[in-house]
Amino acid sequence: MGPPAKIIITGMEGFVGSHLRDRLVRESIFEVPFFWDRYFSDPRAMEEVLAGSQTVVHLAAMNRGDPDVIYNTNVALVRQLVSHLENLQATPHVIFASSTQADLDNPYGRSKKEGARILEEWARRYNAPLSILIIPNIFGDGGRPYYNSVIATFCHQLTHGEEPRIIEDREINLIYINELTDLICERIQNPPRGIETVRVQPTTTIKVSTILALLQKYKDSYYRDNLMPAFANTFERNLYNCFLCYMEYPDLARAATVHSDARGWLFEAVKQHGGGMVFFSLTHPGIIRGNHYHTRKIEKFLVVQGAGVVRLRRIGKDSIVEYPVAGENPTLITIPIFHTHNIENTGASDMLTLFWSSEIYDPSDPDTFPEKV
Repeated sequence: MGPPAKIIITGMEGFVGSHLRDRLVRESIFEVPFFWDRYFSDPRAMEEVLAGSQTVVHLAAMNRGDPDVIYNTNVALVRQLVSHLENLQATPHVIFASSTQADLDNPYGRSKKEGARILEEWARRYNAPLSILIIPNIFGDGGRPYYNSVIATFCHQLTHGEEPRIIEDREINLIYINELTDLICERIQNPPRGIETVRVQPTTTIKVSTILALLQKYKDSYYRDNLMPAFANTFERNLYNCFLCYMEYPDLARAATVHSDARGWLFEAVKQHGGGMVFFSLTHPGIIRGNHYHTRKIEKFLVVQGAGVVRLRRIGKDSIVEYPVAGENPTLITIPIFHTHNIENTGASDMLTLFWSSEIYDPSDPDTFPEKV
């Protein structure tokens, strides 16, 4: 195997660039040197970092601000890149991040269209490989509020006590940052023979109001209910991961409510709509927990410290099954429905047990029927 391919990412300090670098450095086949934004004003540093590169991913661009400055800045960045490649007599595979905005008559879109034209002219002149990616709206961890996407703005507002406001409720096409960096990584490894324009397909099309409703649900689930929401699809999972990343670090720590009695204590660790719950208990020596059965709820027991015994009996029958359990030999015991069950601390010290239930405990419908094993 030869040396790793040298990949240059302009705009590495930005949202997509930082994620792309993180994605590429996980692969031993790539060398990804840092590319600082200041290199555009330092020709020597620019050409030093570009020298010997197999691929240049051009992400550096200005998204918002004065219209003339946006257009002039973005076109100038492309011209500088081409000029330095010509000075080096280098023809790496250039991947240009364009945008669906290029279809619109606005300064950012026009700058992307002109940037693509300049790069196409360079690629034809030097017979160089060029990929022009027409990218839809991107969301994910690290997007700047009020700059990169409406999702970044909503997530910031909802986690910082601000009130989100919909300016225009319309359907938007979206791609998650991880999906985009995977696509670019694949493109790096499979360069075109000439010039290719690729219209990157969105993975979700959704109304702005629907996004806000989901994010509001995530906020209530986390801050008010201490619940994991259920995810209908991959987009909803990605959106929730994005939401969590905008919290201040102190908000990631949530105190558990501990329920204590003569047997010991118990607290709920994780609860998820449609995914059940995880809870944890301490049981004093000689104490028995349980002596009940369920008709639909599945449970799993795992003793992580101490020693005990789990007992099962199918209701209506006499035969009892026993499972000795101990923290030094962790064993997961599954409790089937219609089996009354208990767990007893048979050791000399407190026993710690991790429990999973297939549904969240509901006092109005607990599906829990007392019966001694």
